[in-house]
Amino acid sequence: MRSIWKGSIGFGLVNIPVKLFSAVQTSSLDFDMLDGRDHARIRFQRVNERTHKEVPYDKIVKGYKLNDDYVIMEDQDFEDAAPEKSKVIEIESFVDIADVNPMFYETSYYTEPDTKNNKAYALLLKALIQSKKAGLARFVLRSTESLCIVHPVEHVLVVTRIRFGQEIRGTEDLNIGDDVTVSKKELDVGLALINQYAEDFDVSKFKDEYNDELLKIIKAKSKGKRATVKKLKPHKASSDDLYDQLLSSLKTKKA
Repeated sequence: MRSIWKGSIGFGLVNIPVKLFSAVQTSSLDFDMLDGRDHARIRFQRVNERTHKEVPYDKIVKGYKLNDDYVIMEDQDFEDAAPEKSKVIEIESFVDIADVNPMFYETSYYTEPDTKNNKAYALLLKALIQSKKAGLARFVLRSTESLCIVHPVEHVLVVTRIRFGQEIRGTEDLNIGDDVTVSKKELDVGLALINQYAEDFDVSKFKDEYNDELLKIIKAKSKGKRATVKKLKPHKASSDDLYDQLLSSLKTKKA
């Protein structure tokens, strides 16, 4: 792997030089858009909506629409607004990792200390594991300030970028009832159903089957064949009554 950032993790007066490596990779297939007549690739052009002519790249500016008019931005404006470049992931506080809502998670990076047997790195890792805490920090990546948590995953410190609070939408516009009556017997059977299906989290059991199936179809078509497509087997409830549905689910063993 190739590092994407070099700097350090700082907490208190302790400074740990580290490199960041992307911890995630895409599993989706990459498709090109083609002309259906001769299979030539489609190229997109930057076109002036008034003249319908292509605009040279050096003539394109960025503008923000404010009160029906555009405010044109210059490179210096973006530089002035950019956070001070720093090579430190400065931990500002420690929080219970269980309190971090998954809605805030964005993407994760592995950290590697500059020396293999770095005592400060090992100390922070073990302390976070034992305390069940995560470090809440800010750092600058590609000229953009990011909020992140520093947390342990097995024997590695992981930096996970998280969203700022204003990026999460509120729920007030959702049409959800706030006074729905659920009987005790329905709740008891619902809890029993959850307990029956409860197990330790193991994401390795789940694979991206869609892309695997799509690749089979692509390979079959390249040979002039048609791949066998799996048929859906929808489950149909035997009753419209919620309690009966829960009870039937409880009696049905997992495949």
